[in-house]
Amino acid sequence: MINQTLQEYNKVIAVCRDTFVKKTKDYGTAWRVLRLPSITDQIFIKAQRIRSIQEKGVQRVEEDITSEFVGIINYCVIALMQMHLLNNPEMNLSAEEVEQMYNREIEQNIELLENKNHDYGEAWRDMRITSITDIILMKLHRTKQIEDNQGQTLISEGVEANYRDMINYAVFVLIKLGF
Repeated sequence: MINQTLQEYNKVIAVCRDTFVKKTKDYGTAWRVLRLPSITDQIFIKAQRIRSIQEKGVQRVEEDITSEFVGIINYCVIALMQMHLLNNPEMNLSAEEVEQMYNREIEQNIELLENKNHDYGEAWRDMRITSITDIILMKLHRTKQIEDNQGQTLISEGVEANYRDMINYAVFVLIKLGF
């Protein structure tokens, strides 16, 4: 089953990466101005829109929820890259450099996926998409609380673990939707 999951995961990520690289070519690395809490809020906006559409059953803006899940994945990758670029003042990074950084972050997420899928037996396949949306929102609230506490935790994982989990949950939804 893990080979099937990796194939599906890589297919979803290929689309997300392609979107990200094309936007980098269009906009450059404008996201470099964002502080981590701003990125978290951007992810929150996307997750909240998904939940709102799920609850109302209708949407008024053409963009469907799959593009919002792609956005969650890509903004989480941006957050992870920003965490590693905190001491780098360079605002303009090449599309090639950004794609390499994107790939490094995803490689770490794939390792996390493999470990968690081993332990949890791919329980996500039996979850409801609405529940996964709620879990992403919960992880966002946790991340915001950690950020508000200046990154200090007593026992909990930090923001990086939450961003990584949100990537994987968003990928799971896209797999479940046949993206």
